[in-house]
Amino acid sequence: QVQLVESGGGLVQPGGSLRLSCAASGTIFSITRMGWYRQAPGKRRELVAAILSGDITNYADSVKSRFTISRDNAKNTVHLQMNSLKPEDTAVYYCNVHQVVAGSHYDHWGQGTQVTVSS
Repeated sequence: QVQLVESGGGLVQPGGSLRLSCAASGTIFSITRMGWYRQAPGKRRELVAAILSGDITNYADSVKSRFTISRDNAKNTVHLQMNSLKPEDTAVYYCNVHQVVAGSHYDHWGQGTQVTVSS
């Protein structure tokens, strides 16, 4: 089992910054991707940013140039630096880890952390 613990959400004014962190523990091997998703009320969960093996990153178009994902392999932690936040970034943010074991694919999720952008 993989356990994910998120931190760093909160309330911030438009234009502000937040940094989300997600620490993974447990059977953390064969991880091929770590990332962040978000879900706003009444909307589907969507990919925000992901980092793959070799530190290849991809971002949703809506957050490119504002958000940066990074990974600390020694600490099994993934971070999301969010700058220039907008009200439309308000959502519950979920950490995700994708694992491939013996040819089977597994997705693990954190409990979610609320990000609210409001004046």
